[in-house]
Amino acid sequence: MQEAEVVLGVLRERGRNGVPLTQLYRQKFNKNLYLAAYGNIYSNQGSMTPGACGGTADGMSEAQIDEVIDLMRFERYRFAPARRVYIPKKNGRLRPLGIPSWRDKLVGEVVRLLLTATAAPNPAAKTPIYMALDAGAIPHCGRCATPGRGPCGSSRAISLTATGLLIMRS
Repeated sequence: MQEAEVVLGVLRERGRNGVPLTQLYRQKFNKNLYLAAYGNIYSNQGSMTPGACGGTADGMSEAQIDEVIDLMRFERYRFAPARRVYIPKKNGRLRPLGIPSWRDKLVGEVVRLLLTATAAPNPAAKTPIYMALDAGAIPHCGRCATPGRGPCGSSRAISLTATGLLIMRS
């Protein structure tokens, strides 16, 4: 199992060079990424707030991390409903706030680590959407200020699938 910083560094470098990322889902089984995510979350001010299941950062163990990884591996992990509390606003009214379980915070942080590492590090980097716009694979409406380089006002929606394929819907 590779160290978290090595994995994230390789993903950053591949994203910077525009190399396609394969087998990214497999990285969610890396225990070191969960330990790095735990370190990021544990230092936050709200880490001791109990979630929907009543667990906090102090109650997390390596056995629980292994259980989450096994659930991920067999695609059986489900996010728990958030605990809803109401906090006061400045005008005296209350607003709802959802507090997720500790496991959900951990999984969300791992996904955030992976996605921020794979994201284009600068705006000039070529992402799959911009490469498709530049190649003419996606029609451009002509109303944008920067043709081929920004969100388009056309009626087509573009989405990326997990395999990196572009799907166009009208």
